[in-house]
Amino acid sequence: MSALVSRSSAFSSKLEVLADLEETVRQFMAKHEEKRDNWYPSEFLPANPDDLNDSVITELRDRARGLPDSARVAFTINILTEEGLPHFHRLIAESLGSQTFWSLWNRLWTAEEDRHGNILRDYARDSRLLNFSALEEMQFKYIRNGFYPDWAGDPYKLFIYTTCQERATQISHLNTGKLAEGQEPLLVAVTQKIAQDESRHYAFYMNVFREILARDPNQALEAASSIMPAIDMPGISISNFNDYADVIRRAGIYGPRDYKCIIENLIHNWNIDVMTYLNEIGRKAQEKIMSIPSRLDKLSQYIETRSKAKSFTFEVIYGRILEMA
Repeated sequence: MSALVSRSSAFSSKLEVLADLEETVRQFMAKHEEKRDNWYPSEFLPANPDDLNDSVITELRDRARGLPDSARVAFTINILTEEGLPHFHRLIAESLGSQTFWSLWNRLWTAEEDRHGNILRDYARDSRLLNFSALEEMQFKYIRNGFYPDWAGDPYKLFIYTTCQERATQISHLNTGKLAEGQEPLLVAVTQKIAQDESRHYAFYMNVFREILARDPNQALEAASSIMPAIDMPGISISNFNDYADVIRRAGIYGPRDYKCIIENLIHNWNIDVMTYLNEIGRKAQEKIMSIPSRLDKLSQYIETRSKAKSFTFEVIYGRILEMA
Protein backbone atom coordinates (compact mmCIF):
# COMPACT_ATOMS: atom_id res chain seq x y z
CA MET A 1 0.00 0.00 0.00
CA SER A 2 2.78 2.43 0.90
CA ALA A 3 4.39 1.99 -2.54
CA LEU A 4 1.08 2.82 -4.23
CA VAL A 5 0.65 5.87 -2.07
CA SER A 6 4.20 6.97 -2.84
CA ARG A 7 3.71 6.66 -6.60
CA SER A 8 0.37 8.45 -6.45
CA SER A 9 1.88 11.26 -4.38
CA ALA A 10 4.79 11.64 -6.79
CA PHE A 11 2.46 11.78 -9.78
CA SER A 12 0.26 14.40 -8.08
CA SER A 13 3.25 16.61 -7.36
CA LYS A 14 4.35 16.36 -10.99
CA LEU A 15 0.93 17.55 -12.13
CA GLU A 16 1.24 20.47 -9.75
CA VAL A 17 4.56 21.40 -11.32
CA LEU A 18 3.00 21.24 -14.80
CA ALA A 19 0.16 23.50 -13.61
CA ASP A 20 2.71 25.98 -12.27
CA LEU A 21 4.45 25.93 -15.67
CA GLU A 22 1.42 26.92 -17.73
CA GLU A 23 2.17 30.64 -18.06
CA THR A 24 5.80 29.96 -18.94
CA VAL A 25 4.75 27.44 -21.57
CA ARG A 26 2.23 29.90 -23.02
CA GLN A 27 5.22 32.13 -23.67
CA PHE A 28 7.20 29.23 -25.17
CA MET A 29 4.30 28.43 -27.48
CA ALA A 30 3.94 32.07 -28.57
CA LYS A 31 7.64 32.20 -29.47
CA HIS A 32 7.35 28.85 -31.21
CA GLU A 33 4.48 30.07 -33.38
CA GLU A 34 6.33 33.28 -34.22
CA LYS A 35 9.20 31.23 -35.64
CA ARG A 36 7.06 28.51 -37.20
CA ASP A 37 7.24 27.99 -40.94
CA ASN A 38 3.67 27.14 -41.89
CA TRP A 39 4.52 25.02 -44.92
CA TYR A 40 2.46 22.30 -46.61
CA PRO A 41 3.43 19.15 -48.56
CA SER A 42 1.76 20.40 -51.77
CA GLU A 43 4.45 23.07 -51.99
CA PHE A 44 6.99 20.36 -52.80
CA LEU A 45 5.05 17.98 -55.06
CA PRO A 46 2.26 18.84 -57.53
CA ALA A 47 -1.12 18.08 -56.00
CA ASN A 48 -3.72 20.16 -57.85
CA PRO A 49 -4.97 19.55 -61.43
CA ASP A 50 -3.46 22.79 -62.70
CA ASP A 51 -0.07 21.82 -61.24
CA LEU A 52 0.15 18.37 -62.77
CA ASN A 53 3.01 18.03 -65.19
CA ASP A 54 4.13 14.63 -66.42
CA SER A 55 7.66 15.86 -67.01
CA VAL A 56 8.03 16.89 -63.34
CA ILE A 57 7.19 13.37 -62.14
CA THR A 58 9.32 11.75 -64.85
CA GLU A 59 12.34 13.84 -63.88
CA LEU A 60 11.72 13.11 -60.20
CA ARG A 61 11.75 9.36 -60.86
CA ASP A 62 14.89 9.63 -62.95
CA ARG A 63 16.69 11.41 -60.12
CA ALA A 64 15.37 9.08 -57.43
CA ARG A 65 16.50 6.02 -59.40
CA GLY A 66 20.11 6.89 -58.65
CA LEU A 67 19.73 7.18 -54.87
CA PRO A 68 21.73 4.64 -52.82
CA ASP A 69 19.86 1.79 -51.18
CA SER A 70 21.11 2.88 -47.74
CA ALA A 71 19.19 6.14 -48.23
CA ARG A 72 16.09 4.13 -49.16
CA VAL A 73 16.39 2.04 -45.99
CA ALA A 74 16.76 5.16 -43.83
CA PHE A 75 13.87 6.82 -45.66
CA THR A 76 11.71 3.79 -44.87
CA ILE A 77 12.34 4.04 -41.13
CA ASN A 78 11.97 7.82 -41.23
CA ILE A 79 8.56 7.65 -42.86
CA LEU A 80 7.30 4.89 -40.57
CA THR A 81 8.54 6.83 -37.54
CA GLU A 82 6.66 9.92 -38.72
CA GLU A 83 3.52 7.93 -39.48
CA GLY A 84 3.57 6.63 -35.93
CA LEU A 85 2.06 9.98 -34.98
CA PRO A 86 -1.16 8.42 -33.56
CA HIS A 87 0.94 6.61 -30.95
CA PHE A 88 2.52 9.83 -29.75
CA HIS A 89 -0.61 11.95 -29.74
CA ARG A 90 -2.11 9.28 -27.48
CA LEU A 91 0.95 9.08 -25.22
CA ILE A 92 1.10 12.85 -24.76
CA ALA A 93 -2.62 12.97 -23.99
CA GLU A 94 -2.23 10.14 -21.46
CA SER A 95 0.63 11.93 -19.73
CA LEU A 96 -0.63 15.52 -19.89
CA GLY A 97 -4.40 15.16 -20.23
CA SER A 98 -6.72 15.70 -23.18
CA GLN A 99 -8.76 18.51 -21.58
CA THR A 100 -5.93 20.52 -20.03
CA PHE A 101 -3.89 23.53 -21.05
CA TRP A 102 -1.23 21.12 -22.30
CA SER A 103 -3.62 19.71 -24.88
CA LEU A 104 -3.17 23.00 -26.77
CA TRP A 105 0.46 22.07 -27.32
CA ASN A 106 -0.39 18.46 -28.17
CA ARG A 107 -2.77 19.55 -30.93
CA LEU A 108 -0.34 22.12 -32.33
CA TRP A 109 2.55 19.66 -32.26
CA THR A 110 0.40 16.96 -33.90
CA ALA A 111 -0.70 19.31 -36.69
CA GLU A 112 2.91 20.24 -37.43
CA GLU A 113 4.18 16.67 -37.26
CA ASP A 114 1.37 15.37 -39.47
CA ARG A 115 2.94 17.15 -42.43
CA HIS A 116 6.08 15.03 -42.14
CA GLY A 117 4.44 11.69 -42.80
CA ASN A 118 2.33 13.25 -45.55
CA ILE A 119 5.23 14.70 -47.55
CA LEU A 120 7.39 11.59 -47.14
CA ARG A 121 4.54 9.34 -48.25
CA ASP A 122 3.81 11.60 -51.24
CA TYR A 123 7.49 11.53 -52.17
CA ALA A 124 7.73 7.75 -51.84
CA ARG A 125 4.68 7.29 -54.06
CA ASP A 126 5.55 9.82 -56.77
CA SER A 127 9.26 8.98 -56.95
CA ARG A 128 8.83 5.18 -56.86
CA LEU A 129 11.70 5.24 -54.36
CA LEU A 130 10.20 2.28 -52.47
CA ASN A 131 8.01 -0.73 -53.07
CA PHE A 132 4.89 1.17 -52.05
CA SER A 133 2.68 -1.83 -51.32
CA ALA A 134 5.37 -3.25 -49.01
CA LEU A 135 5.64 0.14 -47.28
CA GLU A 136 1.88 0.31 -46.78
CA GLU A 137 1.85 -3.15 -45.23
CA MET A 138 4.67 -2.22 -42.86
CA GLN A 139 2.89 0.97 -41.84
CA PHE A 140 -0.40 -0.86 -41.20
CA LYS A 141 1.29 -3.45 -38.98
CA TYR A 142 3.28 -0.79 -37.13
CA ILE A 143 0.19 1.22 -36.25
CA ARG A 144 -1.74 -1.91 -35.35
CA ASN A 145 1.05 -3.24 -33.09
CA GLY A 146 0.97 -0.06 -31.01
CA PHE A 147 3.76 1.53 -29.01
CA TYR A 148 3.62 1.07 -25.24
CA PRO A 149 6.82 2.34 -23.59
CA ASP A 150 7.27 1.89 -19.85
CA TRP A 151 7.34 5.68 -19.40
CA ALA A 152 3.75 6.14 -20.58
CA GLY A 153 1.69 8.22 -18.19
CA ASP A 154 4.66 9.94 -16.51
CA PRO A 155 4.86 13.60 -17.64
CA TYR A 156 8.51 14.08 -16.64
CA LYS A 157 9.63 10.98 -18.54
CA LEU A 158 7.54 12.06 -21.52
CA PHE A 159 9.41 15.36 -21.82
CA ILE A 160 12.79 13.64 -21.52
CA TYR A 161 11.91 11.04 -24.13
CA THR A 162 10.47 13.57 -26.59
CA THR A 163 13.51 15.82 -26.18
CA CYS A 164 15.88 12.96 -27.04
CA GLN A 165 13.68 11.54 -29.76
CA GLU A 166 13.08 14.85 -31.56
CA ARG A 167 16.82 15.46 -31.75
CA ALA A 168 17.49 11.89 -32.94
CA THR A 169 14.84 12.25 -35.63
CA GLN A 170 16.30 15.57 -36.75
CA ILE A 171 19.73 13.96 -37.16
CA SER A 172 18.30 11.01 -39.07
CA HIS A 173 16.42 13.23 -41.56
CA LEU A 174 19.39 15.52 -42.12
CA ASN A 175 21.84 12.68 -42.70
CA THR A 176 19.42 10.86 -44.99
CA GLY A 177 19.21 14.03 -47.04
CA LYS A 178 23.01 14.25 -47.22
CA LEU A 179 23.08 10.90 -49.04
CA ALA A 180 20.95 12.55 -51.74
CA GLU A 181 23.13 15.63 -52.20
CA GLY A 182 24.21 16.10 -55.80
CA GLN A 183 21.63 13.54 -56.93
CA GLU A 184 18.17 14.55 -55.76
CA PRO A 185 17.72 18.18 -54.62
CA LEU A 186 14.01 17.75 -53.86
CA LEU A 187 14.67 15.02 -51.28
CA VAL A 188 17.36 17.22 -49.74
CA ALA A 189 14.86 20.09 -49.48
CA VAL A 190 12.18 17.85 -47.95
CA THR A 191 14.47 16.36 -45.32
CA GLN A 192 15.82 19.79 -44.40
CA LYS A 193 12.31 21.19 -43.98
CA ILE A 194 11.30 18.32 -41.70
CA ALA A 195 14.55 18.64 -39.72
CA GLN A 196 13.81 22.33 -39.13
CA ASP A 197 10.48 21.40 -37.55
CA GLU A 198 12.14 18.75 -35.43
CA SER A 199 14.72 21.29 -34.27
CA ARG A 200 11.98 23.64 -33.03
CA HIS A 201 10.14 20.79 -31.31
CA TYR A 202 13.39 19.69 -29.68
CA ALA A 203 13.94 23.21 -28.36
CA PHE A 204 10.41 23.34 -26.93
CA TYR A 205 10.67 20.05 -25.06
CA MET A 206 14.20 20.80 -23.88
CA ASN A 207 13.12 24.18 -22.49
CA VAL A 208 10.08 22.70 -20.75
CA PHE A 209 12.20 20.10 -18.98
CA ARG A 210 14.72 22.78 -17.97
CA GLU A 211 11.86 24.55 -16.17
CA ILE A 212 10.83 21.27 -14.52
CA LEU A 213 14.40 20.75 -13.28
CA ALA A 214 14.34 24.21 -11.74
CA ARG A 215 11.12 23.44 -9.83
CA ASP A 216 11.54 19.77 -8.93
CA PRO A 217 15.19 18.77 -9.44
CA ASN A 218 15.25 15.49 -7.53
CA GLN A 219 12.21 13.86 -9.12
CA ALA A 220 13.19 15.31 -12.50
CA LEU A 221 16.70 13.83 -12.34
CA GLU A 222 15.32 10.49 -11.18
CA ALA A 223 13.03 10.43 -14.21
CA ALA A 224 15.87 11.47 -16.52
CA SER A 225 18.16 8.75 -15.17
CA SER A 226 15.63 6.09 -16.16
CA ILE A 227 15.12 7.40 -19.72
CA MET A 228 18.44 8.82 -20.87
CA PRO A 229 20.61 5.66 -20.79
CA ALA A 230 18.80 4.37 -23.89
CA ILE A 231 15.60 5.22 -25.73
CA ASP A 232 13.58 2.84 -27.86
CA MET A 233 12.88 4.53 -31.16
CA PRO A 234 9.19 4.57 -32.14
CA GLY A 235 9.71 2.02 -34.90
CA ILE A 236 11.12 -0.67 -32.64
CA SER A 237 8.03 -2.82 -33.19
CA ILE A 238 8.64 -2.87 -36.96
CA SER A 239 9.55 -6.31 -38.28
CA ASN A 240 13.35 -6.69 -38.71
CA PHE A 241 13.86 -3.27 -37.09
CA ASN A 242 17.36 -4.25 -35.87
CA ASP A 243 18.50 -4.90 -39.44
CA TYR A 244 17.17 -1.53 -40.56
CA ALA A 245 18.92 0.15 -37.62
CA ASP A 246 22.17 -1.67 -38.44
CA VAL A 247 22.12 -0.41 -42.03
CA ILE A 248 21.38 3.11 -40.82
CA ARG A 249 24.30 2.94 -38.38
CA ARG A 250 26.71 1.51 -40.97
CA ALA A 251 25.71 4.24 -43.44
CA GLY A 252 26.62 6.92 -40.89
CA ILE A 253 23.07 8.23 -40.63
CA TYR A 254 22.34 7.53 -36.97
CA GLY A 255 23.83 5.31 -34.28
CA PRO A 256 25.10 5.15 -30.68
CA ARG A 257 27.71 7.85 -31.24
CA ASP A 258 24.99 10.27 -32.34
CA TYR A 259 22.99 9.41 -29.25
CA LYS A 260 26.07 10.02 -27.09
CA CYS A 261 26.29 13.54 -28.54
CA ILE A 262 22.61 14.11 -27.76
CA ILE A 263 23.14 13.11 -24.12
CA GLU A 264 26.28 15.23 -23.75
CA ASN A 265 24.46 18.27 -25.13
CA LEU A 266 21.51 17.75 -22.79
CA ILE A 267 23.76 17.36 -19.76
CA HIS A 268 25.32 20.70 -20.71
CA ASN A 269 22.07 22.48 -21.65
CA TRP A 270 20.29 21.31 -18.51
CA ASN A 271 23.35 22.00 -16.30
CA ILE A 272 23.03 18.53 -14.84
CA ASP A 273 26.76 18.31 -14.16
CA VAL A 274 26.76 21.36 -11.86
CA MET A 275 23.48 20.88 -10.00
CA THR A 276 23.81 21.05 -6.21
CA TYR A 277 21.49 20.98 -3.17
CA LEU A 278 20.14 17.59 -4.24
CA ASN A 279 18.86 14.91 -1.91
CA GLU A 280 20.15 11.33 -2.04
CA ILE A 281 17.76 10.35 -4.84
CA GLY A 282 18.82 13.35 -6.90
CA ARG A 283 22.55 12.77 -6.34
CA LYS A 284 22.33 9.10 -7.34
CA ALA A 285 20.37 10.03 -10.46
CA GLN A 286 22.91 12.73 -11.30
CA GLU A 287 25.78 10.23 -11.00
CA LYS A 288 23.97 7.75 -13.22
CA ILE A 289 23.32 10.36 -15.90
CA MET A 290 26.92 11.56 -15.84
CA SER A 291 28.13 8.00 -16.53
CA ILE A 292 26.01 7.59 -19.66
CA PRO A 293 28.40 9.16 -22.24
CA SER A 294 31.25 6.88 -21.17
CA ARG A 295 29.01 3.82 -21.37
CA LEU A 296 27.78 4.84 -24.84
CA ASP A 297 31.36 5.35 -25.99
CA LYS A 298 32.27 1.84 -24.87
CA LEU A 299 29.14 0.46 -26.55
CA SER A 300 30.04 2.21 -29.81
CA GLN A 301 33.58 0.86 -29.74
CA TYR A 302 32.30 -2.64 -29.00
CA ILE A 303 29.85 -2.56 -31.92
CA GLU A 304 32.39 -1.10 -34.33
CA THR A 305 35.17 -3.55 -33.47
CA ARG A 306 32.86 -6.56 -33.80
CA SER A 307 31.10 -5.32 -36.92
CA LYS A 308 31.83 -7.38 -40.03
CA ALA A 309 30.78 -7.04 -43.64
CA LYS A 310 27.18 -8.11 -44.01
CA SER A 311 24.50 -8.32 -46.69
CA PHE A 312 20.91 -7.21 -46.17
CA THR A 313 17.74 -7.50 -48.17
CA PHE A 314 14.45 -5.72 -47.65
CA GLU A 315 11.25 -6.17 -49.62
CA VAL A 316 10.53 -2.45 -49.32
CA ILE A 317 13.57 -1.67 -51.52
CA TYR A 318 12.39 -4.23 -54.07
CA GLY A 319 14.27 -7.11 -52.50
CA ARG A 320 17.65 -5.91 -53.69
CA ILE A 321 20.75 -7.16 -51.85
CA LEU A 322 22.56 -4.45 -49.94
CA GLU A 323 26.23 -5.17 -49.18
CA MET A 324 27.70 -3.13 -46.34
CA ALA A 325 31.09 -3.04 -44.64
